[in-house]
Amino acid sequence: MGLVLVAGAIAFEVMATLALRASHGLSRLGPSALVVVGYGTAFVLLALALKSLNVGPVYAVWSGVGTIGAFLGGVWLFDEPVRPATLIGVTLIVIGVVVMYLGGGMEQ
Repeated sequence: MGLVLVAGAIAFEVMATLALRASHGLSRLGPSALVVVGYGTAFVLLALALKSLNVGPVYAVWSGVGTIGAFLGGVWLFDEPVRPATLIGVTLIVIGVVVMYLGGGMEQ
């Protein structure tokens, strides 16, 4: 169940981050409301997941996968550029998340 909560937290965090971009500095009501609801829900789900999972690996997965999700969403929704350095960064994030997961495990 903890991994399902982490997945939900990632989805809401990515949604909120993309809504933050769409809010134009929190000047648009709809996207701004999604920012508040999305981040609030993400933190609640993450807090619930941490009742049964180790914080280090969970945070690595949550932040790493969220970063990649926000990157992909930015490319897809906002036509943001994909550069070689960006792809190297994404690769390093994936490697880091895998190492944290394998090194610390997700289950207590």
